Amino acid sequence: MKKDSGVMVITLTIIFFLSAFCYVPVLKENSISALSTAGFFQKQPKEAPEYLPGSFATIIDEQENVLSMMSRAVYIGDEIYTSEGEIYRLDKVQGDRAVAKFLGIDAQIVAYNEFYAAQEIPVISNKTEKNPAPPANFAIYHTHSAESYIPSDGTASINFKGGIYKVGMVMAESLRKAGMEVNYDQAPHDPHDNNAYVRSRRTAAKLLSTNPVAMFDVHRDGVPDPNFYRDKVSGNVVARIRLVVGRENPRMSANLDFAKQMLTAVNDVHPKVVKEIFVGKGDYNQDLLPTALLIEAGTYTNTREEAERGVNLFAGALPTALGISSASPAPKGPEAPGKSTEAVRGSWKALGWLLGLTIFVGLAFLFVNDGKLTTAGTRFLDLIKEVMPFLPRRAARKPGINNGDKKNNE
Repeated sequence: MKKDSGVMVITLTIIFFLSAFCYVPVLKENSISALSTAGFFQKQPKEAPEYLPGSFATIIDEQENVLSMMSRAVYIGDEIYTSEGEIYRLDKVQGDRAVAKFLGIDAQIVAYNEFYAAQEIPVISNKTEKNPAPPANFAIYHTHSAESYIPSDGTASINFKGGIYKVGMVMAESLRKAGMEVNYDQAPHDPHDNNAYVRSRRTAAKLLSTNPVAMFDVHRDGVPDPNFYRDKVSGNVVARIRLVVGRENPRMSANLDFAKQMLTAVNDVHPKVVKEIFVGKGDYNQDLLPTALLIEAGTYTNTREEAERGVNLFAGALPTALGISSASPAPKGPEAPGKSTEAVRGSWKALGWLLGLTIFVGLAFLFVNDGKLTTAGTRFLDLIKEVMPFLPRRAARKPGINNGDKKNNE
């Protein structure tokens, strides 16, 4: 008995030390999610830690000009693509300050800019098609469902019902007004830790069953300066949009190509509404779909209305950017012969008047000529027999046809 107890103690001790040895790196990288019981047994997220509102990283170029700011950890190898197509890669990171090296102009963004600038009518319309394709379907959800905007919502975060939902609603309505179908999943994924991406993955996977052409995880940033995002675009003061692509995704190149397409095409319609593309550590569930993107609509110090206006412009340009449009219903033309109830009633009424006039004239003619009513009656019946074959008749109802209408009327 003592021997068995000793073996059990040794076994449990070995398991404990092995678990601790494997788990220490996770604790260092993400203490919030790692310390949770669920976090111990789950596959740990790859996303870079995101800061609380007010804490942020600053990225500068080699001349010490500020390139970008964001409320998340940044790493060597992260990249920024500006709205003009400039590429910067981080090669030095010291705490919350990073230096990025200029790599040149992105050839894809240049090519997309030239393509969209040359398009007079970029939308492929299917209004003239006999069998138009169904409207395109978009998916929207929020990994960080507590995110809010202080000037409008009174606080930076509201658990389970943040102001970000109203931004998502505006985006969904903008797409619907453009004739698109939208599946907007409002499931909350609080708390705001990196395991939120593990929880929201279930939502994203569920949305995939609707076969979306694109899927957007809508956020707001946490940098304290509202002017970093605020700008005047197409006559509106808006909070601009940042697109985020995760570089831990093995198929990241497809998502990045889609982000470049969105940046150039949307900015062609509303110049500079998309601020930049950030390629950072993580996958953000973008491995599920090549056209999945994380978007940040302004920051917590912008008004929510600014974020709504920005996302409204972004969403309104998406169908054009993707070269799609829904078929508008054709104008209602005249009804087919025999289908209009009013037309049928009018025809029978005119025929009744014509038949009555014919009978009256016929009787008068016969009576004047013969002077006898009996003879007139006989001739009148003969006349009716001759006219009957030329009168319109209702189509004979075949057995089993339109029986449902009869049952419904009973």
